Amino acid sequence: MYALGFDIGSSSVKVSILNLDSGNLEASAFSPKTEMPITAVKPGWAEQDPGMWWENLKSATAEVLSISHIKREQIIAMGISYQMHGLVLIDKQKQVLRPSIIWCDSRAVEIGQKAFTAIGPEKCLSSLLNSPGNFTASKLRWVKENEPKIFEKIYKFMLPGDYIALRLTGEPATTLSGLSEGILLDFKTNSLANVLLEHYGISADLVPPIVPTFGDQGKLCRMASQELGLPEGIPITYRAGDQPNNALSLNVMEPGEIAATAGTSGVVYGVSGTLKYDPPSRVNSFAHVNHTTKTTRIGVLLCINGTGCSNSWIRRMTGQQSVDYARLNEIASQVPVGSDGIICLPFGNGAERMLENHDIGAQLHNLQFNIHSQGHLFRSVQEGVACAFNYGIEIMHTMDMKPTVIRAGLANLFLSPIFCETLAQVAGITIELYNTDGAQGAARGAAFGAKHFSNRSEMFKGLERLKVIEPQKSRSKEYQEIYTYWSSTLKRYL
Repeated sequence: MYALGFDIGSSSVKVSILNLDSGNLEASAFSPKTEMPITAVKPGWAEQDPGMWWENLKSATAEVLSISHIKREQIIAMGISYQMHGLVLIDKQKQVLRPSIIWCDSRAVEIGQKAFTAIGPEKCLSSLLNSPGNFTASKLRWVKENEPKIFEKIYKFMLPGDYIALRLTGEPATTLSGLSEGILLDFKTNSLANVLLEHYGISADLVPPIVPTFGDQGKLCRMASQELGLPEGIPITYRAGDQPNNALSLNVMEPGEIAATAGTSGVVYGVSGTLKYDPPSRVNSFAHVNHTTKTTRIGVLLCINGTGCSNSWIRRMTGQQSVDYARLNEIASQVPVGSDGIICLPFGNGAERMLENHDIGAQLHNLQFNIHSQGHLFRSVQEGVACAFNYGIEIMHTMDMKPTVIRAGLANLFLSPIFCETLAQVAGITIELYNTDGAQGAARGAAFGAKHFSNRSEMFKGLERLKVIEPQKSRSKEYQEIYTYWSSTLKRYL
């Protein structure tokens, strides 16, 4: 038997088939083969057409079914992982009303800041665990203020994963963890965050019905069945945002465990067993996939918007689009640790929550025309991203979260020895890399939600640790000097 996992990113859509008998990946595919476009009509804006996600999901599904040669009747469940914090609006005919305002769009920052002040920091943080910030609820308020005719037509608002589930099942719905990532869950009452809805003038009727994170979320409808070439009636049994799902894919489920990703954006995600929050709200706290009213499991998330995108940007700007990232890493490895003094602040992808919503832009410092080469630029970007990760980890330390191990999938920037070594050294943390990704995690979650596994440990059969990067005490001083110089440069802009 098999489970199908969909991972809806902002760069591509990945689909994986997991063999549930062995726990191993049967096949995977992604679409498009180049990055999906993000439309920025104004500085700080970021939008995507939800229909584009669906079309690429169809393409990737067709490819993965073609290369796997499995019997489609053996797929027992489907799961969804998705880019967090986006806003999708539909009318009563379930048609999309406008492009999705996605996670890295910063247009609603001021709206969230005003709400934080008006409602009160203590009330927001103790009940919502976050400032309303630039999250889904604030983006919806922006539509109400700036596009009232569209707002009047809204039947339901959803997250990106909710939209994909709508296309699969024909019915709108969301989850408890989804509500929390939109800052629409009151953790004190375990109910809708009415204080924020009322402040924004948003009716609770616009919130979709709530389905469990694991369990029955609907079945593949006839129209989707025909479009995907899959049997009608396959259950959708799991749905989670990309970072909680990444943690699940790495078996990061209990307090003190830490997961990380380094794709378009970079994230460190730790699990807490208490309702803690950061007073300046530089990190965010959401309901983890296994959070319930009886068992507190909070995912504490710090995000660096400009991670993989900074690496792809420097490749484009140096005219190396045809060079793969492995070769870029080789070029960068010829440059000494510290990039001969270049400091990169990789914050060129909108306002950064961990910088208290400052949008300082990306910075390259200390360039010397007679010294520095492309290799220096490549290395400095990766070192800068690693330092940004550590800056966020230090914020987590103030919340009594002091990880000694970070788990990640062997993908994206974690494929780079330079990035991994720099992060391990500046943070003093061991990094463990595994044979998993978001689509596989969604498939595992789907099988668990379908009750295919009798216990949680069975869900992680086939998960294998591929590589371990240990910090080296003999090199600690030179890396700490890099981080000290980097952080002092950052402070000039805060």
